[in-house]
Amino acid sequence: MRKHSSPIETDAVIVGAGPVGLFQVFELGLLEIKVHVVDSLGYPGGQCIELYPDKPIYDIPAIPVCTGRELTNNLLEQIKPFGATFHYGQEITVVERQIDGRFFVETSRGTRFLTKTIFIAAGVGAFQPRTLKVDGLDSFEDSQLFYRVRNPDDFAGKNLVIVGGGDSAIDWALDFVKDSPYKAESVILVHRRDGFKAVPANVAKMHELCDALEMQFMIGQVAGYEEKDGVLTHVKVTGADGVTRLVPLDAMLVFFGLSPKLGPIADWGLDIERKQLKVDTEKFSTSEPGIFAVGDINIYPGKKKLILSGFHECALAAYGAMSIITPEKKVFLQYTTTSPKLHKVLGVETPEFD
Repeated sequence: MRKHSSPIETDAVIVGAGPVGLFQVFELGLLEIKVHVVDSLGYPGGQCIELYPDKPIYDIPAIPVCTGRELTNNLLEQIKPFGATFHYGQEITVVERQIDGRFFVETSRGTRFLTKTIFIAAGVGAFQPRTLKVDGLDSFEDSQLFYRVRNPDDFAGKNLVIVGGGDSAIDWALDFVKDSPYKAESVILVHRRDGFKAVPANVAKMHELCDALEMQFMIGQVAGYEEKDGVLTHVKVTGADGVTRLVPLDAMLVFFGLSPKLGPIADWGLDIERKQLKVDTEKFSTSEPGIFAVGDINIYPGKKKLILSGFHECALAAYGAMSIITPEKKVFLQYTTTSPKLHKVLGVETPEFD
């Protein structure tokens, strides 16, 4: 067994900072378990932030409608009392069972843990953008070629080419055309066909803006580019008519969707079925005692890939883990409505009832 220097010792490491991972922080927090959270993205929210930050979600209990961004922000507010530590932009690359039963965990950035339990809430895996396959174009990535918009202000006043036919491409095209602090100088939307997998009303709005000459839409595919002194100046768009046209630009945004990859989790020796982790439905344990899986990453008979299902799984996983985290301690179900202990943990006053 290898020895590891100065790891962070903790009771629980959560893999994934999406809604389910954040709620796992809450459920463990109620049981007074401090956690560390690791996520491959540079920010919390997971799928909600990557795929539909501003799209309405209607099936969160007691919340008639909220966006992915609002749901993430509310969950972050809810877990504030528990002081979780987040490690963003990292993947877990090493998981080793130790002689004492704990796990040694190391990330792609060299962060090390010794933890009693691991909770995998990685959604459908680590998200990687589907890239534009044009030789040499990747040399401009993160300078003039982007697969995500992290700061819209970076594109203000620029000539933009946006490639894609889904909600992300249409939504950002509309956002950069409208009068806002990050309004672009020009927007050209490029898609391989005149058909979109996007909200019809937004597609109609895009066509209206094109008719009003406020933006352009080109049917075609990016087939090449031109550069000068290391700066991307034009992309070559080959249309359905076979003609290749030069399109000037300052920056190109490509939205081909995100490809979920199980990544290093596939090498942890866990039982996997159709790229998902098999779990029991008593405590959502994987085939390895001490490693739990909640949310879209797991599979079991009757599994439904819903956020609310993941929340339910978090509660059972938290209670199921207590026999490993504190085997000497009996754990009783308490209610946040009436438990003075939970009120203390949450930092709220115990209400008085007549």
